[in-house]
Amino acid sequence: MRRAAALFALLTMAVAATALGEGEEAPRKIDAAAHGGVRADVDRPKPTFMLHERDRRVHGLKPFQDLVDAAPAGSTLKPPPGSYAGPVRLDKPLVIDGGGQVSIDAGGKGTVFLLETDDAVLRGLTLQGSGDSHDTDDSCLDVRGHRNTLEQLVISDCLFGIDLKQSNDNLVRNNRISSKPLPLGVRGDALRLWYSRNNRIEGNEVNDSRDMVVWYSNGNLFRNNLGRRSRYSIHFMFADDNEVVGNRFYDNAVGVYLMYTEGVHIRHNVISHATGATGMGLGFKEASAAVIEGNEIIYCAVGVHSDLSPFQPGTKIEFRNNRIAYNGIGMLFTSELGGNVASGNVFEGNLTHVAQAGRNTNGLNEWRGNHWDDYQGFDRNGDNVGDTPYELYAFADRIWMEIPQARFFKTSPALELLDFLERLAPFSSPDLMLRDESPRFKKQRKPSHGT
Repeated sequence: MRRAAALFALLTMAVAATALGEGEEAPRKIDAAAHGGVRADVDRPKPTFMLHERDRRVHGLKPFQDLVDAAPAGSTLKPPPGSYAGPVRLDKPLVIDGGGQVSIDAGGKGTVFLLETDDAVLRGLTLQGSGDSHDTDDSCLDVRGHRNTLEQLVISDCLFGIDLKQSNDNLVRNNRISSKPLPLGVRGDALRLWYSRNNRIEGNEVNDSRDMVVWYSNGNLFRNNLGRRSRYSIHFMFADDNEVVGNRFYDNAVGVYLMYTEGVHIRHNVISHATGATGMGLGFKEASAAVIEGNEIIYCAVGVHSDLSPFQPGTKIEFRNNRIAYNGIGMLFTSELGGNVASGNVFEGNLTHVAQAGRNTNGLNEWRGNHWDDYQGFDRNGDNVGDTPYELYAFADRIWMEIPQARFFKTSPALELLDFLERLAPFSSPDLMLRDESPRFKKQRKPSHGT
């Protein structure tokens, strides 16, 4: 047994030595206490480009790196207004304030700015002109440190925007980010968090990018951001206890998507016009213990799409006081797990308020005190609660609910006629999908979208 343990130790040392390579140093430490250990060096190698390989527009510009090298650690650098050549590497705490009049251009090659320190501030800079390689994650700004402030930056003509890896407690505020003018699927992500915790992403504007992605990153706050014409406004994956508050997301393919997450709160956001074949306002994939409150989800192909959620036994996903309106399908559940609780929501103008896969699904989810614009009851005592329960049945709709390919014909005259005949004289007993015992007779005021 001891011999086997010794051989294993020798093998581990050999593998480590091989991985580092002769003459290379182990990955450096950045605030090991905050991160919980040694920082792992997971970045792909960044190639070095000579000046003649970069676009001619930067050939006569002063290298910004010279100013950074000359500034003492802990000082404030206010460069003279103008354009400078990148790339730049900052490995010491420094305040760099461009006052909105300083631009750094990498000439279309590599990454523009590498922030590899803690407690630095970047403010009022324009970062532009990264490369277009996905293999090396060419970006405007790579962040590899903690407690940094990144604010009032303009990021354009870059493949990836701001890339945080293993970086905690940073403030990313009031920046404008857009990608290169490429087809949607091959743009880079506007903002990416990877194993990064407790960051605040506030007041940023993202246009014409691909995604904002949050992977393996817990405890982050996304507040008062604006996202337009991208793919995923925010895509969470294996990311727990994050908050999404007061954001506005328009004309994206998907609003907010929760995949393999727990404890995410989504409150007081506007998600509008998530259209297309896969368009959805909110999406859930094996997510659990989420709270969805006070949001306005309008004009989407599917307002809420839920698959195998909540996934963890004993957890719930709560929908409170949301307005789900003018969507193709208000809420679509593609599994029979149940565990969703909807209370105080407004359902109006949707072609189909709720669609549920499977049969005899009434009772899987809880429906309490929601307003339904097609409710056919009365409120004789004026207590704003319907005198009879709201019940939603599936007639001919069952065809496209059970056969996804048939959804193409969802509002066709033939299927609408068949549905009318089914309601008039059912060929078989329709399926009761949900029952709201105390429907709200009048809808409440429009949800507030403040923080």
